[in-house]
Amino acid sequence: MRAVYRNALSCLVVSAAIGAATLPAHAFRAFVSNEKDNTISVIDTKKLKVIHTMKVGQRPRGIMLAKDDTWLLVCASDDNRVEVYDAKTYEFIKTLPSGPDPELFDLHPSGNPLYIANEDDNIVTVVNIDTGRIEAEVPVGVEPEGMGVSPDGRYVVNTSETTNMAHFIDTETNETIANILVDNRPRVAQFTSDGKLLWVSAEIGGTVTIIDVETKKPIHKITFEIPGVNADAIQPVGIRINKAGTKAFVALGPANRIAVINAKTFEVEKYILVGQRVWNLAFTPDEKLILTTNGTSNDVTAVDVRKERAFKSITVGRYPWGVVVAKD
Repeated sequence: MRAVYRNALSCLVVSAAIGAATLPAHAFRAFVSNEKDNTISVIDTKKLKVIHTMKVGQRPRGIMLAKDDTWLLVCASDDNRVEVYDAKTYEFIKTLPSGPDPELFDLHPSGNPLYIANEDDNIVTVVNIDTGRIEAEVPVGVEPEGMGVSPDGRYVVNTSETTNMAHFIDTETNETIANILVDNRPRVAQFTSDGKLLWVSAEIGGTVTIIDVETKKPIHKITFEIPGVNADAIQPVGIRINKAGTKAFVALGPANRIAVINAKTFEVEKYILVGQRVWNLAFTPDEKLILTTNGTSNDVTAVDVRKERAFKSITVGRYPWGVVVAKD
């Protein structure tokens, strides 16, 4: 594994020399949660360097933007709360309640409410981000993890790591309406932009299950094979699908790669070598770059989406976990 990572670094260093030609014309700001440092690294996506470090609560993991990218929301997992910061000034605004050990969350497309997976109490907490009031607590499976809201706001889906299910929740009633069995240790739930399909990664199962949203039934399972990499090191976690619905990118954990997938045929087309134990990933708003969080190499890899090539490593804090990119 060390030899593989040395080769990865060599590739990134060589290609960084030509990186300037692949950078987006407009600079965005990426926010990266560093689980062990209790910080957020702010990255300028044009310069591809850290421009600010924010001190936040304990064990920050899930991270997202709200209020037209003016609020930054952070799951402070060991503080059992969600923290809200000004995404432009980086100043603390307030906290929002959650259950114990919030890990991932997602926002209704209307901007409210927020749906939070609380890993330690098998509950999805529904919170009004303006008032801070808990609107509902929805029982789900054991160790809830991933959260995804459908583009039309009709469904919120939670994945439960131990129960190995994707739970469909009706956002009108806050009641679970379907429980779909997937492979071991499901992590991220990602809807396609048209809302017709849901992709669910299974970290230990080593697969991604594609679910038809209308019928609530699995229709395909994606598996991964990487020459020279043991099957048990291929652990899918983060998923991102482009707005056109043509390409998907999946973070493969200790395989140190992201998979490039044809989102129409579900065929794996390519593997891109990145940093060590890649957890999550995010597009820039123009979809020219993908940034990956690499948990044990303490860096972020910049990937040129058009060329499907990693070209830059950016050092951040310890155990980078989540990443989100602001529009401006």
